[in-house]
Amino acid sequence: MQYCSTRGGVHGRDFCEVLFSGFAPDGGMFMPEVVPVLSPSTLRSWKGLTYTQLVVEVASLFIPTQLIPRLDLEVLVGEALTGFSVPEVVRIARLNEGLSILELFYGDTLAFKDLAMTCTVRFLNYFLQKQNRTAIVLVGTSGDTGGSAIQSARGLRGLDLVVVYPRGRITPVQEKHMITCLEDNVHVFAADGSSDDIDRPLRHLFADQELVSSQSLLSLNSVNWSRVMVQLAHFIYAYLELSGIEHTQADGGLPELEVVVPTGGAGNIVAGSIVKQMGLPLKLVAMVNSNDIVHRTVTVGDFSKASNVTQTLAPAIDIQDPYNMERLFWLLLARDGATVRNMMEEFQQSHRHSLPENQRRLLSQVLSTGTVTDEGILETMRRCWEENQYVLCPHTAVAVWHHYHCPHSPGLNRCYIATASPAKFQATVQRAGLNFELPEAVLALDKLATRYQNLERSLNWCKDWEDILREKIHSVSSARKTKPCYYS
Repeated sequence: MQYCSTRGGVHGRDFCEVLFSGFAPDGGMFMPEVVPVLSPSTLRSWKGLTYTQLVVEVASLFIPTQLIPRLDLEVLVGEALTGFSVPEVVRIARLNEGLSILELFYGDTLAFKDLAMTCTVRFLNYFLQKQNRTAIVLVGTSGDTGGSAIQSARGLRGLDLVVVYPRGRITPVQEKHMITCLEDNVHVFAADGSSDDIDRPLRHLFADQELVSSQSLLSLNSVNWSRVMVQLAHFIYAYLELSGIEHTQADGGLPELEVVVPTGGAGNIVAGSIVKQMGLPLKLVAMVNSNDIVHRTVTVGDFSKASNVTQTLAPAIDIQDPYNMERLFWLLLARDGATVRNMMEEFQQSHRHSLPENQRRLLSQVLSTGTVTDEGILETMRRCWEENQYVLCPHTAVAVWHHYHCPHSPGLNRCYIATASPAKFQATVQRAGLNFELPEAVLALDKLATRYQNLERSLNWCKDWEDILREKIHSVSSARKTKPCYYS
């Protein structure tokens, strides 16, 4: 299995090279050169596997045994997923009126990103130890990615994390999962801007190939292919559990499953689209909040940023630059790197691109969308509680709104992705007039000391933030060569 860039300028990279990369050198994103196809018999043989076993099977399709032998892969994934608060790692809540919710929030930071993050960090650490090297991870976060990266990698020797979050645009629990970590390898910045603002200086830093190479700089956002790869298992697990495949004949066709996903950066939607190309009959629905660029792209071909990111009750998907859409375009346009490069360069320069109707139609054939207001989020949270005594987080409510407003096709099973626990969004839960008892681990965050550095808004803020982060990267790298502790 080898990997290439979505923009056509890089080919033949192996999993280890891609794992230790951010964006590809030509500005694109890494994808497998060939998407493996799962036969119906293979799918049926996977029915009954645990989630952990399924992740191993999926990862083994994309990681050659020459790089990670099968027994090592089983150990790495097993260790990564042992710290979750339920033994089965993920759960499905089967509620009234066919409402099935795949709960992906049982990790340390109560968000779905813990699943792929813990595995990806284990893969990184495996190669770092094997090669006796160090690396620096640079992460921009809209809320959950930063905390998940920190909790997955805290205290690891050889791996430093530089994390930037949008100050005042995330919940207190999301913030505390980052700033209360005082491990020596964790360096947190609070930026006066949106998550899209943060992406700009980070893109510049990753485009500096000398910096990336000399400092072993890499990304743990869903820019990193490994994150998307592990997320494939979400969709395969949902399919095996909810499609009704066990009721079909071995020589018959596969039943369809509709999967509804709250969408921001579009990493989960790309994972679902890859799973479709692997042979699973999925009907994908991307639900967004008022930051509706994905919805506008699919429905009218308007791939353009709004003038500002709107702050909503679902902050982790307050995104107007869904960078994983580049991967989706590449999949749909028959891996035409030149066309994708032209599209994305126009978008990055002008913040807008109009899809030709034939391309928009291709996109709409594999993806449906909808958009939900803050009032719609609150209404969905209240209704779900009234009918099921089940509390949704606001992001999951963005998806579940679809259940209450879009008629259910007879014979078609549905799955709604729950990306986070309501414990992370207590203010919104209370605003909906509901109560949710906070876990002890969340209550304990209030008593912990904090450490972080502010990135203030200035006239030339993008360049200033880039310079400050560059200096941090250099100082951390230098310190690792001369002294045992950075903070002393």
